[in-house]
Amino acid sequence: MPLERPVISIPQRREAVDVKTMTQHSPLMIDIAGTQLTAVDKKRLRHPLVGGLILFGRNWENRAQLTALCISIKRLRPDLLIAVDHEGGRVQRFRSDGFVHLPPMSVLGDMFVAAPRVGRKAGPLAATRAALACGHVMGAQLRACGVDMSFAPVLDLDYGASSVIGNRAFSDDARIVSLLAQSLIQGMAQAGLAHCAKHFPGHGYAHADSHLAVPIDKRSLRSILANDAAPYATLDLVLQAVMPAHVVYPKVDSLPAGFSAVWLQKVLRQSLGFSGAIFSDDLSMAGARQIQGREISATQAVLAALQAGCDMALLCNQSLVGKPGDSPLDTVLAELSLAQNAGAYQPEAASHTRRLALLPRVPGLAWQGMLQSQSYRRAVAALP
Repeated sequence: MPLERPVISIPQRREAVDVKTMTQHSPLMIDIAGTQLTAVDKKRLRHPLVGGLILFGRNWENRAQLTALCISIKRLRPDLLIAVDHEGGRVQRFRSDGFVHLPPMSVLGDMFVAAPRVGRKAGPLAATRAALACGHVMGAQLRACGVDMSFAPVLDLDYGASSVIGNRAFSDDARIVSLLAQSLIQGMAQAGLAHCAKHFPGHGYAHADSHLAVPIDKRSLRSILANDAAPYATLDLVLQAVMPAHVVYPKVDSLPAGFSAVWLQKVLRQSLGFSGAIFSDDLSMAGARQIQGREISATQAVLAALQAGCDMALLCNQSLVGKPGDSPLDTVLAELSLAQNAGAYQPEAASHTRRLALLPRVPGLAWQGMLQSQSYRRAVAALP
């Protein structure tokens, strides 16, 4: 039966909070507005509840600027996780100044099922090698500029129903998705780039775009596990991080997967044995601002995600709203601090460990060294 849970309440007392007494967890991943850090950005990124930064196209001018930005972030706090949506196709933030515009992942799926012939890369072996090459090139280029992680691969199945997924998916076949995603992840890992698979347990069947509405998927748990969630079971030995969907599966739970302890703790953690980090999808999206038909605030969304089992909560594009130092992002930081001190949110040491595990162990090759690397050059030659 779906579990009925009340909307999270937030303590209203706004007196000073001693952030030095907080248990370290740093569950928020936030954004910045520009191409370099401002004084307000630095203050937010120093906040102990902030553990990462997600980059967007507006944060990009060229490679030199991006590299300088990442260096300045790490100088401020070496433990901050720098991430970006860099899947290829229409979801790739950096596409110029030497960055290879990678193909949409459906190109790899089409290659997998195509019949080999002279002069054409096709068939399962060619497709898995091309996926490995895409992951390696993606990883090498992002690490050369100082980025730690990409929110890729997309493990959703392409049923032809979801416009927001579409050609971002490898295939409509979970077996093909699993094989190609494993190769992509291996290529990313070769270059030292962390990954985050999405959107658990599957967004491809739901029609609505969760950026704009709350999608509904009325299938049974058995059907979802046998199809959409199958890649998560297949890839259990390699997945570092997972992002749940802002989709409601009413036959399993009345809450969206990203707010559901049923999906995150019972299914993902217990049934599928996943032990890596769980990142919420962007909590500023329309699909994340309702719980059981009730509108919720950004802070309530963050608390709901964390209490359901997310280790990290993404709050995107809030640096663009309001005045510097007095925006919804600053409100969330203040209210989450109050919630923690009031006991409405309990930091998890395991969540802190999972976030730190995603940080790179060694520096990436500098751009020129990367270009001269034999493995990189072979990967570029193997791209589809």
